[in-house]
Amino acid sequence: MNTMKYYKILLSVLIISCSVSSIAATPDSTKAGKVNKFTPGAIWPDNHGTHINAHGGGIIYQSGTYYWFGEHKIAGDAGNKAEVGVHCYSSKDLYNWKDQGIALNVSNTPGNDIEKGCILERPKVVYNKKTKKYVMWFHVELKGKGYSAARAGVATSDKVTGPYQFLKSYRPNPGEMPFYPAGTPDSEKINCVKPASKTDGFFCRDLPGGQMARDMTVFVDDDGKAYHVFSSEENFTLQIAQLSDDYTSHTGKFIRVHAGHQTEAPTLFKRNGIYYMIGSGCTGWDPNAARWFSAKSIWGPWTFHGNPCKGEGSDITYGGQSTHVLPVAGKKNAFIFMADKWTPKNAIDGRYLWLPIHFKGDDLEINWLNSWDLNEFKN
Repeated sequence: MNTMKYYKILLSVLIISCSVSSIAATPDSTKAGKVNKFTPGAIWPDNHGTHINAHGGGIIYQSGTYYWFGEHKIAGDAGNKAEVGVHCYSSKDLYNWKDQGIALNVSNTPGNDIEKGCILERPKVVYNKKTKKYVMWFHVELKGKGYSAARAGVATSDKVTGPYQFLKSYRPNPGEMPFYPAGTPDSEKINCVKPASKTDGFFCRDLPGGQMARDMTVFVDDDGKAYHVFSSEENFTLQIAQLSDDYTSHTGKFIRVHAGHQTEAPTLFKRNGIYYMIGSGCTGWDPNAARWFSAKSIWGPWTFHGNPCKGEGSDITYGGQSTHVLPVAGKKNAFIFMADKWTPKNAIDGRYLWLPIHFKGDDLEINWLNSWDLNEFKN
């Protein structure tokens, strides 16, 4: 063999070998192995041994399988924008997750609402039994516009894992006033002729074009009605808005919750006929104390109860921020509080804080555990 050709081949082999070693050593990759417990804040490998990439996500349970949808991040602060789309994973046991790929891709078309480089956050998927469609909602900010758009986006699919087809993004309920339960005094209703507060002023300002919709979740009630819950009015108020029968638009019926108190990262679930919400304050990427609410009707009144977290680190939700509350299939009173520990300087390294919710009567609390498994719910 020609000596020069031999050395070129050898050099190529060395370069490939070094490249493979470098990839294997990255901090978001770890050896795949069977997981049998939750370790909040730790690297969580999927079936390929790579840290799960499903941030700000939610989970749907279908036919014995859990499906986790979340924001796909890339390395560095560039990962805070949507460069890829929404990632999907599946699991039978909640510990071990299989990579199902990208369920919703961002668009390469300039000017598209979900153009690559936009902001796409907190995707949630629900199943519509009437249309037999999977419906994904998410928060959208248009590319290059910062956080000024404040829109809700929706996509659908015939298969739970996708691909999902983007339908539209918009601000909910233009021209619609809030729903008020019978007996609500006029003094507690919005008056856009003379707004009573700064928060009411934001609502009235946005009335013609629709309300701002940022951090969000979607909840399907026992009767099949679905609700979109989102931070609105410059994040000063939560709104709970009813969705249409096909879950792809709003009906115009909605309420305002905890107006004027800046709540984001909402989650919503139901237990023993009582509705619960857990959210956070508004401090950017920095963690803060969680907050929880309850109501006997989805339409309120909603009661504020303070911080559900207890013990050391509770004042910053142990470094995380709520994203979803997961009912564990087949277990009574078993709910998992899901939170994300954001790392905006290297978005792909965001960690997941999953903790059990414990109930005392109709009250709830969350405590830190270094590790735990589903047997926790037997206690």
